[in-house]
Amino acid sequence: MSFEILKTNKEYDVVIVGSGAGGGMSAKVLADAGLAVAVMEAGGDFDPAKEEYRTQLRWPWESPRRGAGSTRPFGDFDAAWGGWDIDGEPYTRKNGTQFDWFRSRMLGGRTNHWGRISLRFGPKDFKRKDHDGMGANWPIGYEDIKPYYDKVDKLIGVFGTNEGLENDPDGFFLPPPKPRLHEMYIKKGAKKAGVPVIPMRMSVLTRPINNERGVCFYCNQCNRACSAYADFSSSTALMKPAMQQGTVDLYTNAMVREVTTNKEGLATGVSYVSKEDMKEYKIKAKVVVLGASACETARIMLNSKSTAHPDGLGNGSGIIGRYLHDSTGASRGAIMPDLIDRDRYNEDGVGGAHIYSPWWLDGEKLDFTRGYHLEFWGGMSMPSYGFGFGMDNMRQYIKDEMGNPSPNGGYGKGLKNDIRKIYGSTVGIAGRGESIPQYDNYCEIDPNTVDQFGIPVLRFNYNWTEHEINQAKHMQETFEEVLTAMGGTLLGNKPGEEDNYGLAAPGRIIHEVGTTRMGDDPNTSVLNKHSQAHECKNLFVVDAGQFVSQADKNPTWTILALSWRASDYIVDQLKKQNLK
Repeated sequence: MSFEILKTNKEYDVVIVGSGAGGGMSAKVLADAGLAVAVMEAGGDFDPAKEEYRTQLRWPWESPRRGAGSTRPFGDFDAAWGGWDIDGEPYTRKNGTQFDWFRSRMLGGRTNHWGRISLRFGPKDFKRKDHDGMGANWPIGYEDIKPYYDKVDKLIGVFGTNEGLENDPDGFFLPPPKPRLHEMYIKKGAKKAGVPVIPMRMSVLTRPINNERGVCFYCNQCNRACSAYADFSSSTALMKPAMQQGTVDLYTNAMVREVTTNKEGLATGVSYVSKEDMKEYKIKAKVVVLGASACETARIMLNSKSTAHPDGLGNGSGIIGRYLHDSTGASRGAIMPDLIDRDRYNEDGVGGAHIYSPWWLDGEKLDFTRGYHLEFWGGMSMPSYGFGFGMDNMRQYIKDEMGNPSPNGGYGKGLKNDIRKIYGSTVGIAGRGESIPQYDNYCEIDPNTVDQFGIPVLRFNYNWTEHEINQAKHMQETFEEVLTAMGGTLLGNKPGEEDNYGLAAPGRIIHEVGTTRMGDDPNTSVLNKHSQAHECKNLFVVDAGQFVSQADKNPTWTILALSWRASDYIVDQLKKQNLK
């Protein structure tokens, strides 16, 4: 049942804020347990199988702007509703620093956008301080979360292969797709450079796992959301079956302002503003679960002030918002002369690379700590709009039969011929690495700014350290070595010290974590090892805010596993009446 916003006096067992990976998994587990659940979503309803929402298999010319600009940062056909900038929902920055905050206002949140690279954290990732002396250890280890990784693999589906790697644990994998032509070149170059390459691990169904979801048909458009439900999005794989249980009420277009509390400081529900009528409503519940994203959850908790919680709910330690960190990211591209004017055939594959390079230099003497993995792109998938790099720059690589640069101009038949020749000949490598959590990287409430709903907004303070900058330098050296070894001609200039070696601005990789981190000590953490607030026993956080450290892996699989684990604990504690 879906509400555009209804006022209700009903008391739920649990109210969940957010319907992304953490909130969606919690809704599924709690619904399966028979609990009455309310899910608060700041955006609208979404189902990629409905024609009104479908962007999958749209032709480029169907773009409303024909490629002349877009309100969506990844293009008109990207599934995510939102971006780094949303009208009426500002955020601010402090001390001249930069942090870009991506939000997706829709059922399923950012799981409608992400690359679906589905990696487990390894044993070292939970105990990094033991290995390099920096940051803090998690209060749990891999052995605590492994059973939930196993459950997530089986419930959602992930392809890959078991490799026996110590810190890139094996799982329960569906068959991976075979490497495409450009990926064979990449593997060859990586081998020459001493970089391992294994099949990608991605939550896309290459085999059936149930009767509700279809199998990938290799359109290479996972970013558009799959109408066959073959890729993982919380909206289709978690929220849809959760709501079929009949005990879940979904409130859409509901901007949560705060968690409400009683005089003892226990959570009693949430207060929210309806985008439909701009009025404020309250939902009552025995337990509150926050899965709104690391930064949004921190914002809600900091705005939830009361006599019992004068500095924000669960913020007696002053830690909420602290230790914010994002993955590092840098990239480089090349053109492959061997692939210019290549044969045409369908090799679309899944929406992402079929291969992947895990971090391979753990334990080596480097001028940075923590590692990074490599992701790859290329191939002949259908362009979104136009070509991409601009033929004025690319034409120099096209030769006639005499070996001279193409004589064609910037229009007409000659332009079309040049585009056909060069299309599918470009490749690229991106690095995604682990940054070091810093107390002084944080988000806080801006005392002077509110959004269009009257809710105080976040203000960010974030600086990279030498570890992240040196890591980006190492990435660029690796990119150059691999791309050259595979026979590529590097595109553009190699980023240098003046631009932090191409290191993306904080927030641009969209892997922010750590704002409500877990720990055993209430003075240095917000949550305990069960994702439960130290200072409010019936409040739980199931998004990436609870992360103590990031690892060099995409966070979604760990969010899902931790959320399932926390939700099992909630069911147990409610049965024991320990959350009153």
